[in-house]
Amino acid sequence: MSSTGCGREKVASVSGMTGRRVPPSGPAAAGGADEPGIAAEPAAAPTATATSTSTTAAATVDVRRSARRRRTVSAYRDGDRTVVLIPARMSRAEERQWVAVMLERLARQDARLRPSDDELLARARELSRRHLGGRARPTSVRWVSNQGSRWGSCTPVDGTVRLSTRLQGMPSWVVDYVLVHELAHLLVPGHGPDFWAEVERYPRTERARGYLEGVSATAGLGLSDDDPDGGPDSGPDGGPDGGPDGGPDGGPDHDPHCGPDGDPAGSGR
Repeated sequence: MSSTGCGREKVASVSGMTGRRVPPSGPAAAGGADEPGIAAEPAAAPTATATSTSTTAAATVDVRRSARRRRTVSAYRDGDRTVVLIPARMSRAEERQWVAVMLERLARQDARLRPSDDELLARARELSRRHLGGRARPTSVRWVSNQGSRWGSCTPVDGTVRLSTRLQGMPSWVVDYVLVHELAHLLVPGHGPDFWAEVERYPRTERARGYLEGVSATAGLGLSDDDPDGGPDSGPDGGPDGGPDGGPDGGPDHDPHCGPDGDPAGSGR
């Protein structure tokens, strides 16, 4: 699931401070030891707030200038856009340099917060070893985008685990919790005491549950991870990925009790 604030998706954000030196142009400017600085060319006249939009090969970038912002530069994702906040006094050359730097920083942060499927599987196996004695043996872990009402699901029969792309951009310890939750379902069906005893071997369980509840409430998702009825985790449409087909490959749903939420309607996390 994506981090959400006031209805906006803020998956990742970074910030920096302007310095005295102007770095060389090109890729070397991003991630170097010296921050982009204030150039000698005339700066743009201060305004309360000014916005410009440009489109790169990868994404749309909104640059927002503020007279109240003096030395700091920030950037964050807002849906499919990247917003860069800069001081109003910056020149256009400085703006271009800082946009390049912040896009590079966000890309690095995205790579950390959005692991590949192979990285998820490796992480799940490590979490099983560390917290579940290696008893849960997932065969695959992958991101899916069609879990509209839960954070994750699993199929105990074949050991597959699926995580909602809504989790991308969240802290790694939250994703770890969802993984442990699904791994525990490979060992124990339902959401009874034996199941939660397994999950709570992960030390950040309560903190992660609170985080997910807060995100769900803020975004109006209506998700929880309590299952008072212990009903099967079949998703709103009967499939473990929330799709109309049933099973993950279009077959019948054979995914009992394996969603992180397991609410009475069958949603997972």
